[in-house]
Amino acid sequence: MQGDPADTTIRPLPTAPGTAAPGGDPPPTPTPTPTPTPTPLPRRAAGVLLGCLTALLGLLYFAVGGALLGAPLLWPRTRRRALVVLTAGARRLTALERRRRSFFFGDRFPDRPVPDRRILRHLAARTYSGLLTGVVVGLLGFGAVLAGLLVVGLARGTLDWSELVSQVLLGGVLLFLNVQGLFSLVALDARLARECFGPSERELMQQRIDELATSRAAVLRAVDTERRRIERDLHDGVQQRLVALAMLLGRARRGGRTPEQARALLDQAHQESRDVLAELREVAWRVYPTALDTLGLQEALAGVSERCSIPVRTEFALTEPLPAPVETAAYFVVSESVTNAAKHSAATEIRVSLRSHGPVLVVRVEDNGVGGARPDGGGLTGLRSRVGALDGRLHVHSPPGGPTTITAELPCA
Repeated sequence: MQGDPADTTIRPLPTAPGTAAPGGDPPPTPTPTPTPTPTPLPRRAAGVLLGCLTALLGLLYFAVGGALLGAPLLWPRTRRRALVVLTAGARRLTALERRRRSFFFGDRFPDRPVPDRRILRHLAARTYSGLLTGVVVGLLGFGAVLAGLLVVGLARGTLDWSELVSQVLLGGVLLFLNVQGLFSLVALDARLARECFGPSERELMQQRIDELATSRAAVLRAVDTERRRIERDLHDGVQQRLVALAMLLGRARRGGRTPEQARALLDQAHQESRDVLAELREVAWRVYPTALDTLGLQEALAGVSERCSIPVRTEFALTEPLPAPVETAAYFVVSESVTNAAKHSAATEIRVSLRSHGPVLVVRVEDNGVGGARPDGGGLTGLRSRVGALDGRLHVHSPPGGPTTITAELPCA
């Protein structure tokens, strides 16, 4: 199967299990957003408690730094140098916070320099949120002690039922508020880390603009390539057959031929007209299959299997209807991949599967051919642009000796 491995990644998508194709993943974007790796709950709890301690370090640093550098910070001539000294220590504490987020919460941040002002702002905000988290954790611990005393009093019989009900209701309300506050502070801590170590909103907006511009240019190239292909098919295929048909009819009309010769020429012309119709129908089908509108994606893919000279096994595991653009893109991914496999891979079998993994449609085409798809080939360029226009991903894995696997991830939302 010959083609271009797709390397266009528009935005992060939920990756379906088992669809990662080695050697065909798109390159990472220049400034990826932090991608947390799930960690066990005990480790995250330990990270929250450690964050309370590091917040105390931040408070101590600001107190000592303010006492020592307060005057130089107020004097304009020494303010810049004092800020450099203050930021140097803050950068070390911020690096500690970054390692805490990475180890206990599984956050992954891009290796990029962080401005000094953002460092100081993050350390100040992180110190405040960490101290507030420590207060909430302390209240939870105090509530646990009171709950223990309540149980002891109930066991000794010193509490009546009215006091017990009132204490349980009050404790339940306070516990709910404390837990909600703790979850909010943990979310705030994660947000502060993303704002400091990840790309800013302006950088994310610029990245998205660049991605949309790239996608638009790719779509325009794909449309131009498709027009050229249609023109070539009509010129080299249908037009030549029509010329041959006209010549056969002209020879049949000339005089001096026996009825048998004229009948033979008319039979050839009739067969040629049938071949022209079949080829014209094939060209129209490659432009847009009407079966998608009338019969649906499954029947359109069945038509692809019937026209292929290699046995194609199709697994269609979809229950929900797909958006029309996604349905069209999935059809062309399968059609182009199967056509390339039949022409270039020397395969004896092709397997096609369509599955939904959450909001993502995963289309997978695999053949048992010789592999070795050229990175600079043109067979999959249009597919890459078509999938990229939907903010999807296209993975191509084709090692020498095979097999070749093409996986398209198309967002349906």
